[in-house]
Amino acid sequence: MTHRSLSSALAFALSAALVAFSASRGALAEEIVVSNYKVTTNGMPFAIATEKGYFKEFKANVTGILSSDGGGTTIRNLLGGKLAYGEAAVSAIVSAVQGGADLKIISGNVHTVAEFVWVAMPNSPVNTLKDLKGKKLGFTNPRSTSQALAVLLMEASNLKPNEVELVRTGGFGAGLTVLELGGVDAVPVAEPLWSKNIGKYKLIAAAPDILPALSNVVGVTTAEAIRTKGEFIRGVILARRKAVEFMRTNTKEASAIIAKEYDLTPAVAEATVRNLLDSEKKGGVPYWGAGDIRIDTMNNMIRAQKLVGAFQGDVDWAKLIDESFLPVDLRSKPAR
Repeated sequence: MTHRSLSSALAFALSAALVAFSASRGALAEEIVVSNYKVTTNGMPFAIATEKGYFKEFKANVTGILSSDGGGTTIRNLLGGKLAYGEAAVSAIVSAVQGGADLKIISGNVHTVAEFVWVAMPNSPVNTLKDLKGKKLGFTNPRSTSQALAVLLMEASNLKPNEVELVRTGGFGAGLTVLELGGVDAVPVAEPLWSKNIGKYKLIAAAPDILPALSNVVGVTTAEAIRTKGEFIRGVILARRKAVEFMRTNTKEASAIIAKEYDLTPAVAEATVRNLLDSEKKGGVPYWGAGDIRIDTMNNMIRAQKLVGAFQGDVDWAKLIDESFLPVDLRSKPAR
């Protein structure tokens, strides 16, 4: 073989090896999408799973976590990016399925809305929900979870719809500004914003004290991923489960990891995590679930969304849920 021929052969072999290596990395590499990751509390276990190496431990090579600003955007990213795993609101998933998307709920991730509290100004005459009669209660945006929860709060306090004026304020931060300016008498605040502002506002209600357990977010995947990426999906679920357990048993270290990922001070991160872990004592349902799917909490959230026109129709959970990727001990039991 001539020198030129040898060089050409070596170049071809190197090129083929690089292509094969890239293809191998592409096959192993997988992003997941999590609603409001690094913003709200639902996705915090994924920060732990990444930092502690749990994804790799369970053979799920998660190379990145995409964030989105809500359930609908999460679903679009899941489908558009042909991803295998997403975390999104139940109502967004059901609405997408009603629109023709081939999706399955595969895990129950956050079972309550314990991150929500409602506050007033320190000098306000509003001290409890009942004091809102004849007053203005803020919510973020129409058909939002905060609007649905406002309606549920009024129900729980026996306040009629015409006795409290619901006022749109925009995001949580904007709501606090409106509150300070006197535009409303009370507004919702979600963690970790609440722990950032402890002492600045007066707490008048906390979700675990007033509301039933409402499904916050669940794990979702596509029919295509079920057929082709089962091992990856199982690995993500197992890694997240281990991360939740680590948050329970090593709260201070877990909070430090979350603080770095979410750009929080360690004190705020720890206050947030402990607050949400402790919420289970009030309602008997954990905030961050291990992955078990709870039909009752999903029904509660669907009803809440219907109250504000964010959802219509009925749900056939049997057709929408696939528990085959859950560990056996987390699957439904006849008594449940």
